[in-house]
Amino acid sequence: MILGIDHLNIVVADMARSLAFYGDVLGFTKTKEVHLEGEWIEKIVGLRGVKAHAVFIVSPGGEPRIELLQYHAPVGAALPENSQANTRGLRHFALRVDDIAAMTAKLRAAGVEVWGEPTRVPGGVVKFDTGAGGKTLVYFLDPDGVIVELAEYR
Repeated sequence: MILGIDHLNIVVADMARSLAFYGDVLGFTKTKEVHLEGEWIEKIVGLRGVKAHAVFIVSPGGEPRIELLQYHAPVGAALPENSQANTRGLRHFALRVDDIAAMTAKLRAAGVEVWGEPTRVPGGVVKFDTGAGGKTLVYFLDPDGVIVELAEYR
């Protein structure tokens, strides 16, 4: 039986840059920091010579945790097609916000390229048990090209 989502992992190129983005811009808090190397991690990830730095962060609203992971060895590749919404595989994660307009303005003020304007999902397209109203969405990219969605329910 699945009990829930433990964490999400984002491989980053520059830990300091990612911590500044997720912490200063989005308001996440660092909860744990570890260095990973040795046979045990090599067995788990299927790579040899692993040297990595992991930082766990959590949103102001709580779980699930996000694991930011920077591989110092072996260094992976950045694939531009992963930053397109229609590429197969895990493509984005969504953050629930209480004021999508204010958060979008904060992102833009921080120099983040937001894809369009917050857009309301037409009634009847998708129904969630979220209470009274509709859903408004907007996408943007984190510093490593990961698609992030903001979702506001009214």
